[in-house]
Amino acid sequence: MPILQRLTPRLGYTIGFLACVALLGFALYLQYYEGQNPCPLCILQRVAFTALTAVFLLGALHGPGRIGAWIYSGLLAVIALAGISVASRHVWLQHLPADRVPECGPGLEYMLNRFPLGQAVEKIFRGSGECAESGWRLLTLSIAEWSLLWLVLIFAWAVFIALRAQKR
Repeated sequence: MPILQRLTPRLGYTIGFLACVALLGFALYLQYYEGQNPCPLCILQRVAFTALTAVFLLGALHGPGRIGAWIYSGLLAVIALAGISVASRHVWLQHLPADRVPECGPGLEYMLNRFPLGQAVEKIFRGSGECAESGWRLLTLSIAEWSLLWLVLIFAWAVFIALRAQKR
């Protein structure tokens, strides 16, 4: 793979940035054109993808050396792991038997306005009936499963960029 051997941190972060922008754009398409309104866990995953997009952009603009690439990639890895934890919980909720699915709860904005942040996050992670729904599918995977897959790939990409920077 000669192209991967010439991969600079700047190019790697640019590719990551473009992938995240495309994923967020597709999420907005699903929301506004396919009527797939995000549940609270979907919104937290979007926050993770937005944070990843911002860090990838900073890395692409900066074009860091070895140490900078490790810092950016470390930050990307931490954000991706947080997103992976949210997406994993979401996938788990979607695979619960129907009699174990939690009842639908209030929306994210209501919980954030009504409860302290710690309690709101706890309620979000408990999940609700709307988080257990998995209506839209592509190649048999739900949106939450695709999100989990992409977050794992982004985590691996961030590690790969750092390792490539080490060899330069």
